[in-house]
Amino acid sequence: MSYFLFKTEPQAYSFDDFLRDQETVWDGVTNPAAVKNLRELKFGAKWIFYHTGDERTAVGTGTVVSVDASDPKVPIVKVKVGKRLKSPKALAQIKSEKLFKDSPLLKIGRLSVVPLTEEQWNWFLS
Repeated sequence: MSYFLFKTEPQAYSFDDFLRDQETVWDGVTNPAAVKNLRELKFGAKWIFYHTGDERTAVGTGTVVSVDASDPKVPIVKVKVGKRLKSPKALAQIKSEKLFKDSPLLKIGRLSVVPLTEEQWNWFLS
């Protein structure tokens, strides 16, 4: 199983929008490192939905439904909604956790698709 964190501006697409839509195509990713991470996604990958901007909080989960990597620029990633986190995790909490000290989430702050370890995934769900 693989785990990731996807970032989005809540004004552009919020977790409430995702709950309403149930499924969507995750697009708008342009950073080459983030696109590389999208290409690594497989069916069933789990991910954390993170609001950027003023909020800076992990708020929910999702699952990858399909990945079409035929576009050489950006793969088409279809995702379905999971659940709202029981305990949303603010950036300050994430920064205070030792298990994130070497994470690209903190090292490359502008990266919009970030791989997570299983331990990090479980921490978000706690």
